[in-house]
Amino acid sequence: MATHKSAEKRARQNKVRSIRNASRKTRIKSTLKKMDEALKGNNKPVAEETLKKVSSLISKGASKGVLRKRTASRKISRLSKKVRALAS
Repeated sequence: MATHKSAEKRARQNKVRSIRNASRKTRIKSTLKKMDEALKGNNKPVAEETLKKVSSLISKGASKGVLRKRTASRKISRLSKKVRALAS
């Protein structure tokens, strides 16, 4: 248990941040599931709309430190590639 005042504050901050990060991760994962459903159903308009949302969430997650920058970029790239493949 933290004994110094600064360590207690740090513990409080870590607790709040971990809850915030978990929320962001959950939101990204649930939107990715919607994206997968749209891709499986070959529903291009829904897939394109969901791609905008999910790419925004992933980018925000990367900027906030929830995801690594390269991981976020890779995920967005792969999703975009799958959506483009629906057209052909």
